[in-house]
Parts: sequence; structure tokens; C-alpha cells
Amino acid sequence: MTRLTRAEQQERTHEHLLDAGHRVFLRRGFLAATIEEIAAEAGYTRGAVYKHFGGKEGLWLAIIEAGAESHLQGLREALALATTRDDVIAALHPADVADKDAAKWTAAAAEVLAATARQPETAALIAAIQHRHDDEVVALLDEHSRRLHLESAMPLHQAVVMLGALGIGLALRQTIAPAADPAAILTHVLDTVFPPVATR
Repeated sequence: MTRLTRAEQQERTHEHLLDAGHRVFLRRGFLAATIEEIAAEAGYTRGAVYKHFGGKEGLWLAIIEAGAESHLQGLREALALATTRDDVIAALHPADVADKDAAKWTAAAAEVLAATARQPETAALIAAIQHRHDDEVVALLDEHSRRLHLESAMPLHQAVVMLGALGIGLALRQTIAPAADPAAILTHVLDTVFPPVATR
């Protein structure tokens, strides 16, 4: 077996902790999750979590930042292949807003927002990740809307905020009062935001 360098070992530990944190937050929620449980899930001591992320909040920030980048990468690829308005709408549609894990993750995110509302520094870091993500999505939509001659019914930055909030709200609702067909709701809204191109 090839012996890992110290840097490679650190990177592997980092990734293992991210994966373990995601599983524990999903299973337990943010508030109930502990550093000890996350470390044990990954097979390390609690010191590894503090060394790599500074604590539970830092680990959460790293997870959502990685998730935001993963979402952007998928969106870039889907929009690059889009040739029609329907392709754009499909690219913007969440994989499954009725998915139980998505609902659990959204509930954990709501816990984080409530817990950090009185922690300005942490709240600012979360907001910065969200703003960067939204700006990237707006830029992608602007680029591909121009390419495909699509017009948004509202400013793109407002549309991105609205769609994000709607997706979060629908996912959170699934935990307590599931909607009959949340996917249909999102599709209808997306159809409204990107109306069919008028034929001349």
C-alpha cells in the first residue's frame, strides 16, 4: 500500500469529518448533535473536529459551503446542456423537495438559523455563503437566459431569492404538514418566472 503523506492524511480526515457531520446532523439535527458523536461517527477524537473546523458551527459552515459548491457545479453542467426553456426549468428544479432527507436537512438548517440569530459573527458567515451562492446562480441564469433568448418575469436576483426561500419552505413543511405535490408547486412557480417565449 502507498503510504499517505501528512497533507493527504489531513485531507482524508477532513473529508471523513465532513461526511460524518452531515450524517449526524441529518440524523440528530443541529442542536442535539454533539462534537463527541460526530468524532465517533468518523472514527476520530473530538480534538480532530476542533482542529479542522474549530467546533460544531465551523463544521456546519464547511458542510453547507461544500453543498453550495456541489449544487453550483451541477447547475453549471445542466445549464450548459440546456437548449430549451424546459431544460432551464428542469435544471432549476430541486431533485426532490418531498425527499425525507431533504426535509430533515432543512429542519436542521432552521435550527442553525435560530441558534445563530444572536451570534452576529456566525450569522454573517452563513449569510456570506448564501450571498455568494445566489450571485453565482444569478450569473449563470443571466448567461443562459441570454443564450436561449429567455426573459424572466422578475429581476433574476429576486427570482433566485424567491425560489430558494420557496424550496426551503416546502422542504420544511414536509416535516410537519406535507403538501400533496410540492414538485408541482415549484414547477408552476418556475413556469411563471420563466414564461414561454412569445412567438412573433
